[in-house]
Amino acid sequence: MVKKISRVFLDSNVILSGLFSEKGAPRIILDILSLKIPFLIGLTGQYNLIEIERNLAKKLPAALPLYRTYLAKMNLEIIPIPSHEEMKKFASVITRKDMPVLVSTIKGKADFLVTGDKGDFEHLKIKGSYAFKIVSPSEFVEIIFLGLANETAGKL
Repeated sequence: MVKKISRVFLDSNVILSGLFSEKGAPRIILDILSLKIPFLIGLTGQYNLIEIERNLAKKLPAALPLYRTYLAKMNLEIIPIPSHEEMKKFASVITRKDMPVLVSTIKGKADFLVTGDKGDFEHLKIKGSYAFKIVSPSEFVEIIFLGLANETAGKL
């Protein structure tokens, strides 16, 4: 049976949370992506990486080497920063600081946007007008494990 490939866009907060917590859904997601499972492709935006590095350099510069090591292990597909023109049409939909995340998720043809910023993206989740699902890290982990459990049960 061929599994559907899922493209998973990680917001900055998920990557940061996963780096600094040894347990919890964000860490599980980073660990799963580090396994390079063929049906799961991790994505993030260049905008997100800049945001992460800026925050680490300002608040915890000693963690930058750990971040760079872990980032390489996840083998994330990096979506370039969207142009002003690409973001302009979303000005009335989402805050300016989240426009690059939304547009990068769309450009990356993601199936999921995993974010801990529920408030910033919740109204988009309700509209359901995008090709991807907006989920929290724990919701995504549940989706992955339920999918694996259902597949395993089907083979018994």
